[in-house]
Amino acid sequence: MLIFRLIVLLLLVAGLLCFAMYIGTGQPRWRVLGIRIVKWTVIAALGFFAVLLLERAAMLL
Repeated sequence: MLIFRLIVLLLLVAGLLCFAMYIGTGQPRWRVLGIRIVKWTVIAALGFFAVLLLERAAMLL
């Protein structure tokens, strides 16, 4: 579980850095890259929570 948390945290940091680069340089490619990273971060977080829910459901059965 620690690995999943680390991956989500690193993806969030990468997205924030891309948005900071967009603000600093004004180049739209950084904004596009930041949006892509945030999208994958949300997908990774949903996957992480799905695994947690499945583990809890397996414990109850």
